Amino acid sequence: MIIEVKVPQLSESVSEATLVSWHAKEGQAVKRDQNLIDIETDKVVLETPAPADGVLVKIIKGNGSSVTSLDLIAQIDTEAKAGASNEGAPAPSAATPAAAAAPAGAGAAASINGPAARKILNEKGIDEASVQGTGPGGRVTKADAIGAGKPAAPSAATVVPVVVGAGQPLPQPPSPVSVESVLADRAEQRVPMSRLRARIAERLLQSQATNAILTTFNEVNMAPVMEMRKRYQEKFEKEHGVKLGFMSFFVKAACAALKKYPILNASVDGNDIIYHGYIDIGIAVGSPRGLVVPILRNADQMSLADIEKKIAEFGQKAKDGKLSIEELTGGTFSISNGGVFGSMLSTPIINPPQSAILGVHATKDRAVVENGQVVVRPINYLAMSYDHRIVDGREAVLGLVTMKEALEDPARLLLEI
Repeated sequence: MIIEVKVPQLSESVSEATLVSWHAKEGQAVKRDQNLIDIETDKVVLETPAPADGVLVKIIKGNGSSVTSLDLIAQIDTEAKAGASNEGAPAPSAATPAAAAAPAGAGAAASINGPAARKILNEKGIDEASVQGTGPGGRVTKADAIGAGKPAAPSAATVVPVVVGAGQPLPQPPSPVSVESVLADRAEQRVPMSRLRARIAERLLQSQATNAILTTFNEVNMAPVMEMRKRYQEKFEKEHGVKLGFMSFFVKAACAALKKYPILNASVDGNDIIYHGYIDIGIAVGSPRGLVVPILRNADQMSLADIEKKIAEFGQKAKDGKLSIEELTGGTFSISNGGVFGSMLSTPIINPPQSAILGVHATKDRAVVENGQVVVRPINYLAMSYDHRIVDGREAVLGLVTMKEALEDPARLLLEI
């Protein structure tokens, strides 16, 4: 019985996907629920399980193919035996007489000549063995391949200068410089963007093209948060099973500011401003595939422990490529923590259609003035980019000040003042 393997139903926001890597070959036996292929969308990588036990008899669309929801990509025969699809095909080890008779020189040329040179010679229809290489060990370089087949230029010995006037020869023009010859045999690699990377590029350009982005900055003395964290870290971890980090404090401080200044939690739709009655905060997370922003739903209603657990879960899922489309959809405000990589200061780009984003950076001991005295304090520079079309400087600056005050006096977060 032939079973069809189809692309899973994609979300409405995802119109197209790419087949990344088949984990089974034609003729190979597969088990039900075994992952056959990874399908990459602009948000996540989806696994496609085998619908039944059997043999993968036909792969209809190979790696790199673009697909949409419910496209047919393969067939499984539940009654076939492994290797059936390869019947009648010549054994891989059976070399043809022509291959056996290939001259040793051709094999040697293929082994020492670079792939770029071979490609150019193949396009010109020129035998590699007929080209005199100028590289080490007689290697045919890219420049040699480019010049192959062209008429030889006259040697310097045969060029007769034309004497004019007082018997001085005409100056010879300098030889043109070939970029190909300069870059010959320099390693390069051309790799197409993944769907996620292309989507990130598209959204960032869209953000800069459609938003009036402005950034405001402030500095925060992180000593109170660090003291609280140090004091309660052991008890917190024992009680909740997760370490108390800094991100939960930044999230709660952001929630306090968004409640006080709802325009920072709003978005633009045409000529309308949409005020959201909820706070969903996106947390920018680096992954092997690129930057992803999973969402903390109703972040204002979450405890510090809930936030830390969810962020840890997002981090592991991003590492394993297991984030779902639902976890990456939506969001009314975002936080980007470049401090984990050592960033001192940056201007984050708004994640459309949101109207603001908070950038958090590395906390470092810095000299500051308190009560007329120079003292050393652990300082973190906060940066908030906002859409000046709907957010005025007053709300942006006061919103960031609210975050600063909450972090410098964490009791405000508990008392909601």
